[in-house]
Amino acid sequence: MSEVATILLKSEGSNLQRRHRRSRMMKTFFQVATWTGVFILAILLIQISWQAMGWLDLQFLTSFPSRFAEKAGIKAALWGTIWLILLTAVISIPIGVGAAVYLEEYSGPSWLNTTIEINIANLAGTPSIVYGILGLALFVRWLDLGRSLLAGALTMSLLILPVTIMASREALRAVPKSIRLASFALGATRWNTIRHHLLPAALPGIMTGIILALSRAIGESAPLVMIGALSYVAFTPNGPMDSFSALPIQIFNWASRPQKEFYSLAAAGIVVLLLVLLTMNAAAIWIRARAQKDSRW
Repeated sequence: MSEVATILLKSEGSNLQRRHRRSRMMKTFFQVATWTGVFILAILLIQISWQAMGWLDLQFLTSFPSRFAEKAGIKAALWGTIWLILLTAVISIPIGVGAAVYLEEYSGPSWLNTTIEINIANLAGTPSIVYGILGLALFVRWLDLGRSLLAGALTMSLLILPVTIMASREALRAVPKSIRLASFALGATRWNTIRHHLLPAALPGIMTGIILALSRAIGESAPLVMIGALSYVAFTPNGPMDSFSALPIQIFNWASRPQKEFYSLAAAGIVVLLLVLLTMNAAAIWIRARAQKDSRW
């Protein structure tokens, strides 16, 4: 072996060791970052749960808000949140998935589609307060829907549509092209291919996006404050046009009071909000797992 080849081999070996060392350092850094976040989250959850102990009971869930902490409950806000999330899902999921199917399967490359895609990506990072201002001007005042559940659900749908569209497009894009070609080769139309093959195959990815989007919607309070969701409601909503409150609004109201008892009520409200969120996520994950089990590719 020549001297030049020996030098090149030593240099390559040195570079390889340096890359492996850098890889180990980054792995350690990411592990520390992950466990630091988990540790901080665990501390917050323990503190909130500890503060909520003694207040989280059946009376808390079945009572309306009150100026007396021992009589105050979360019934109106809990039912308002459930109504709000259900309406938001009913409005946003068909529109979001439909837009994704159109952009991914039907539309061709053009300046208009490029403009739409850029705007959707930008809207995904827009602060939620901007959607609240838009919902106030468009739904509450222009369409004259007032401080209703429908106005709130439409505003929250605007908030989560970009995430739903982008996640659904990525899920459709991940379906192998061979499935499309095999379907077309058997004489299926584009819609038949989408309905019977692409959407079932992409359902796990679509559900993941919907979970993330609804999880964001359930914890947002800024858009609801802007459209005028009430902090004190002594009734449960019976329809989309009723006034409403929501858990984030109620928690914010209790946390802003000077009496210490209301801080504990706010902690109990946070625990209830987390349980609602985890229940929704568990249902969506179960649907996604079933879809993945039935997937044949």
